[in-house]
Amino acid sequence: MRNRMKKISILIFALTTLIFTFTAQALEKVTVFAAASLTNAMQDIASEYKADHKNVEVVFSFASSSVLAKQIHQGAPADIFMSADQKWMTYLIENKLIKDKEDLLKNALVLIAPAQSKLDKVDINMNTNWNEILPKGERIAIGDPDHVPAGLYAKESLTHLGVFDKLTPQFAPASNVRDALMLVERNEAALGIVYGTDAKVSNKVKIVGIFPTETFTSIEYPITLLKPEANDFYQYLKSPQAKMIFEKYGFVTK
Repeated sequence: MRNRMKKISILIFALTTLIFTFTAQALEKVTVFAAASLTNAMQDIASEYKADHKNVEVVFSFASSSVLAKQIHQGAPADIFMSADQKWMTYLIENKLIKDKEDLLKNALVLIAPAQSKLDKVDINMNTNWNEILPKGERIAIGDPDHVPAGLYAKESLTHLGVFDKLTPQFAPASNVRDALMLVERNEAALGIVYGTDAKVSNKVKIVGIFPTETFTSIEYPITLLKPEANDFYQYLKSPQAKMIFEKYGFVTK
């Protein structure tokens, strides 16, 4: 009897171990490298996805597209990459790390000020009086114009408008667009240049101007699948459910 009970106990233990191992193996992790401007939308999309895919853990790394692309180049274990511009996706293609990409979203480039600022509306064009809206000694937050996509778009637009060199001494360069937003939120910069979607998620800033679309390259967000195991979530990002969330945050979907 004792031997029988012992055998049953061993069998139960073995089955429990097997079930635990199977469950652990069944849990999947999808690692997504995404531009900082996608933070809120992507977190909401992941929550919706996980509601129907309880065995999947979606992990994000949000940063400037340039930083993420270089990390992938150095071997970082990303499954999906979403860039805020074409340049860094092209960088991965040229280095033969990916074969193709899809253009998923579009965005706008806007001028922001702290919510309590007396500045109301700025018509951004060739005749804009930047001395008036950004007095000497005041700072304008901008993504690093040498590396950060939002900063590159801003540089392109300001150059087209003929004021990039003039405003450069007043730049408060940030490592990504969300950091530029934060500088304005904290009143550490009188103005900031960010994406329209970034301004929309903050109640501490207001949009005071919109940069003319003809002054910079269209802001497109390409996406690529780095590992086929993450294809289900990759396809979900293109679904009607995901598009609704992207649009809620101000993105224009394809």
